[in-house]
This record gives sequence, C-alpha cells and structure tokens, in this order.
Amino acid sequence: MKIIWLGQSGFRIETAKNIILIDPFLNGNPGAKGVDFKDVTKGANHIILTHGHGDHVGDTVDISKDTGALVTGNADLVTWLGSKGVARVDPTNTGGTVSYDGFTVTYVNALHSSAQMTEDGVSHSLGNANGVVLHFDDEPTLYHMGDTDIFSDMALINELHQPEIGIVPIGDRFTMGGAVAALASRRYFKFGKVIPCHYASFPIIDQTADKFVAGMEGGTSEVIVAEPNKHFTV
Repeated sequence: MKIIWLGQSGFRIETAKNIILIDPFLNGNPGAKGVDFKDVTKGANHIILTHGHGDHVGDTVDISKDTGALVTGNADLVTWLGSKGVARVDPTNTGGTVSYDGFTVTYVNALHSSAQMTEDGVSHSLGNANGVVLHFDDEPTLYHMGDTDIFSDMALINELHQPEIGIVPIGDRFTMGGAVAALASRRYFKFGKVIPCHYASFPIIDQTADKFVAGMEGGTSEVIVAEPNKHFTV
C-alpha cells in the first residue's frame, strides 16, 4: 500500500485494485504545499469523506466530475453533494459497512461536528462526524479517525477492527492535541504504524507533530511524520 499525505486530513491511498482519496482538501489548503492537483487525483476511483466540513469535503465535487470516482459518506452529506453535481454517491452512516472490490469501509464514531455555510448564509448540518476503518483484501487494516477528541469507545473500535495503521488528528483547538492523540493511540490501539494529520496548515492549529512524537516515545508503534506530496509505503 502506498500512501501520500495531501495536507490537513487528506490522503491518497494506492493499492493493487484501487486509488482512494480520503478527505481531499487541496485548493485553498495551506498545508498542501507542493501538491499537484492533477497528479494526486489522477486515477482515483473512490473518495471517502469523514464529515462535512469544508477542509474535509474540499475538492470532492470537482474531483468526482474529473475522475468519475464514487463518493462514500454519511447519507446527509452525500445527498447534499448529489445536489451539487456529484453523480455517483454511496450513502452510509455510523456503524455501517459498505463493500467494494478489494476493500470495505466501516463508519465509526467521532467526537466532532459536521456542517457547512451555504449560499443562503445559513449553517446546514451535514450529518454525523465519523472515523473510517478500511479493511483490505491483501493490505493492512487502516483507521482514519477523522476529526475527533479521545473517547473511551476507541477500545471497542480496536476490539472490532484491530487496525494496524492509524491516521490521527493532532492539531488541537478543533481536535485533540498531540499529547492526547498519543494517549489515545497508545491506550486503545496497537498500531504498527501511526500517521499524524490535521496540523501544519492553518495558523491557529499546531504547526508541528512534536507533541505527538514526544507522547509516542517508548511505545511500540512506528510514527510516520509525513511530508505533503511525498509517498511512503506501509
């Protein structure tokens, strides 16, 4: 499996059968330095969204039009995206699993909000915020937490899914900060590899992964501090 961080919470995941984009926020993303829109969206056949905030939905409408990718997300969010011109959507919600060729996606809980300010100047709720667990036929299981704080039912997520790769928000203010994210990763999971995200973008959130790295010291997980647009293999 090859992974490319797109800045903020966005990732491109390449497997033998699929190219998956998670929360593809590119245009207007201060953390997407050096990321070429055409390169990182080329060949995408799936877009998976954790929730409805603009820095996660990002460029989903344009990417789906360019690539024909199927967009998976909670029912409220993808119904709204359908009204914005997304032709192929697959609705789900917390606790649900959808199956595709080569992998499944299970939507799990996250502690966060999910809304967008629309053209009428009103904030519209777009369903629940979620994390997503991807089980692959021939690759390690991956858990993208979305935007969240720590919560004790993370233990149940680990019991049910036993993810080997964790993608964890660490930026503070809108999610848990680095020290708490490290506590969540060490207390509730046995990640082989863990990747911090949702930092080093907007100036009001943390700009480095230092607190997370420090909190993970002495643990058994390999921490991968990625650079945007630089692929790594897991």
